[in-house]
Amino acid sequence: MASIDQLKEALKREGLYVEDKFEEWVVVAKSTHQTLDRILTASGYLTEKQMLELFGKVLRLPVLERLSDVQVPAVFMEKVPVHFARHHNLVGIEERNGTIRVAGCTPLDTHPIDDVSAMLDKVVEPVLAPRAEITALINRAYQQKVDVVDEMLEDLDEEELAGISKEIEKSQDLLDIANKAPIIKLVNMILFQALKMRASDVHIQPYEERLQVRFRIDGILYDMMAPPKKVQEAIISRVKIMGKMDIAERRLPQDGRATVKLGDGEVDIRISSVPTNHGERIVMRLLDKSARLYDLEELGLESEDMEIIKKLIDASHGIVLVTGPTGSGKTTTLYAALKRINAVEYNIMTIEDPIEYHLPGVSQIEVNYKKGLTFATGLRSLVRQDPDIIFVGEIRDMDTAGIAIQASLTGHLVFSTLHTNDAPGAVTRLLDLGVEPYLVASSVIGVVAQRLVRLICKYCKEEMEVSAESLAQIGLEPADVPNGKLWCGRGCPRCLNSGYLDRTAIYEMFTVNDHVRDQVMQRVGATQIKADAIKRGMRTLRMDGASKVLMGMTTTEEVLRVTQMDTF
Repeated sequence: MASIDQLKEALKREGLYVEDKFEEWVVVAKSTHQTLDRILTASGYLTEKQMLELFGKVLRLPVLERLSDVQVPAVFMEKVPVHFARHHNLVGIEERNGTIRVAGCTPLDTHPIDDVSAMLDKVVEPVLAPRAEITALINRAYQQKVDVVDEMLEDLDEEELAGISKEIEKSQDLLDIANKAPIIKLVNMILFQALKMRASDVHIQPYEERLQVRFRIDGILYDMMAPPKKVQEAIISRVKIMGKMDIAERRLPQDGRATVKLGDGEVDIRISSVPTNHGERIVMRLLDKSARLYDLEELGLESEDMEIIKKLIDASHGIVLVTGPTGSGKTTTLYAALKRINAVEYNIMTIEDPIEYHLPGVSQIEVNYKKGLTFATGLRSLVRQDPDIIFVGEIRDMDTAGIAIQASLTGHLVFSTLHTNDAPGAVTRLLDLGVEPYLVASSVIGVVAQRLVRLICKYCKEEMEVSAESLAQIGLEPADVPNGKLWCGRGCPRCLNSGYLDRTAIYEMFTVNDHVRDQVMQRVGATQIKADAIKRGMRTLRMDGASKVLMGMTTTEEVLRVTQMDTF
């Protein structure tokens, strides 16, 4: 166990020791019976990374930054319940010679490690890792376990299913299901299963004879469990209660939102209901607040594209736009850019709908239409807050576009998103909104278009013969393919027999130079602008997708699914 003096010395060596503050947190830790590592991080005195590195040195424990390639030992998943792993942020990462290495993020909380040792009846060797990495690994690992929702449906009898609690709580813990009414328990388990399987949306869709629950995983919808039709109203009412919606109103669409706890983390849920001919249809969008922020290097950018995006985010002023349909990872890319330039000397402010990730040191504002806080009104106030860098969630109308452009012309760097099919189309979209050509020409410095493609499952990846016809569709020839073979996924339980697991992005980088500015001033069409950009060396989305096919990351079918034919 680390002594207070050892911690003081370590903090002094790192240049982080502030006597008054440190003594204050020691007193708080003693009075609240919390461990000092939790207090130091929660107070903002240390970042999580600084805390892990500090205690790693003091306690002589290894610190791992990434757990993305780790396989959780089967014995850990069998004997350690998922709710225990989540609650204490502990996960097994390796078994060797009868010893199991367990990653945690609270180095001074040793009792759960002892409990794991007792559960496994093995020696446990602790290591340290970031909380978000541990959460992500638990999600991936326990996804393989038996479908708890279907098991639960078998256990519930008809009398139990008839009851539903009207109790509304501020935050419902999904893991605390033992003492809840059966319907609440069932809805919680559906959400818990969705989060385990990395689902971004949960659909509850009524049919004439059945109620179908579907999950959107890696952009594709999968049919999951099918609860009995007789509990349809109870399930829908429970979801509407969670979202503070009117359960008596069944003829009009409604929107709601809820926050649920998952161990120590929280998940925001956006709920939408619409009436259909077989009952109300519910869609829940899941936003995991504990999801980790990605670095630019992890997004699938090739070296040339990486250089372009670095130049764009290092600019002193101007507008950088990221375009693509809903769910194409635009916000993730922009957050990775903000994370890279987030420094003490910059005042970074954002206005979003909703706030999807929480960035330390950044002031984030959430749009609230009911109270009159729109993108345009929020942006007007935000410009008066002396910002250096502004992130606007989306440019939807002339007002927002106009204020964003004025901000960029007065020395601010502005990031935002637009819904267009390709990068060159963004400049003409601004003209369509009513922005004057000279304003677009003088403010936009670059546009990034992107799509998400599914990655070939690494657990069932195998070589395949490829036809010249399918290659031609993505602009390749047989001579481009090494050995004449590409890769595909055979399909296994880990990837739901789809052959794909996880996603990466493909990009189209469009930088605005003097020639493009002239074209904008003359209101030249997007097709002509794109054709000229390709002649100058711009790689289209399909070209970037073809490159990732050759690298063995994805398949021709996946690139064709998310891109349109290059016409130029």
